[in-house]
Amino acid sequence: MAEPSPDEGYEAAASRLDRAFGRLEASVRSLNGRMRAHSRIEADTQKLVGERQRLAQELDKVSARAKRLDDSSAEVARRLVVAMESVREVLARGEG
Repeated sequence: MAEPSPDEGYEAAASRLDRAFGRLEASVRSLNGRMRAHSRIEADTQKLVGERQRLAQELDKVSARAKRLDDSSAEVARRLVVAMESVREVLARGEG
């Protein structure tokens, strides 16, 4: 087998170097794309965390209001019972 001439060796090396640079550029583009996607995911995650906190605060407020309404409802029911008993006593006295 004949030895390649210096020009052929240079051409082969230059070709390999060009291919290596091409692969490197493709890898850098791919990495940049993944980094942008990661940044978008990170930003979306931060938005979701903020939304979750806002919803948790809103739920706490609504829960507190529901508790107050339940307490008020129980007080109204108690007062109705007292009022109905008073009405029964008055009616019973009137019948007697």
